[in-house]
Amino acid sequence: MIRNFAIAATLLFTVLASALPANAQNRTLTPDEEFLLQEISDHNTAIRSMAGRFMQIDSQGGQIEGTFYITRPNYVRFRYGPPSREEIISQGRGFYVINRQDRTQYAYAQDHVPLRQFLGDRVNLINSNLTDVVVSETHAAAVLVDDTPIGTVEVSLIFDRETLDLVQWSLIEPSGVETTFSIYDTEKNIDIPNHYYHIDPTYRTISD
Repeated sequence: MIRNFAIAATLLFTVLASALPANAQNRTLTPDEEFLLQEISDHNTAIRSMAGRFMQIDSQGGQIEGTFYITRPNYVRFRYGPPSREEIISQGRGFYVINRQDRTQYAYAQDHVPLRQFLGDRVNLINSNLTDVVVSETHAAAVLVDDTPIGTVEVSLIFDRETLDLVQWSLIEPSGVETTFSIYDTEKNIDIPNHYYHIDPTYRTISD
């Protein structure tokens, strides 16, 4: 089942990505595109918390699963499954890459993390460094550019047109390395205890 899901996720992004220009530029949105993006933004703003599973696929086809938790604004936890011992946690004051085996943490500034436009109190795709919109019969992709610690990253957020839910996103780094995340088994507007976002203060801080 997981293999089939991974194949479907890869195909979904491939189909939408094939419609993207090689170097997307800012352009004027059509009225239909503006209406759709506003619908998606309003729908996802109303989702104050969500939890589920994710599949991460890298440029070489490597796959790893995990669980995720999101509480608006800006509380996030991505916990990778074995053999990884890593987690990504945000408490609204920055993103921390946690290594449970080494008991270390590495911090990124909150305003330099891809996907932050989706994690805030309000989702506003139209005013989020938007460079392109690609719409198919079943999905819509909002393509953004983000200034991150590793340089400018292209972010594609893919939404189901029927439910308006986020189902997948991809990150393309300046080096060309691409990582795709697909989420599934998602529950929305549920109670997530604050301790899910706890960072052990005894973990050692590391830097570049």
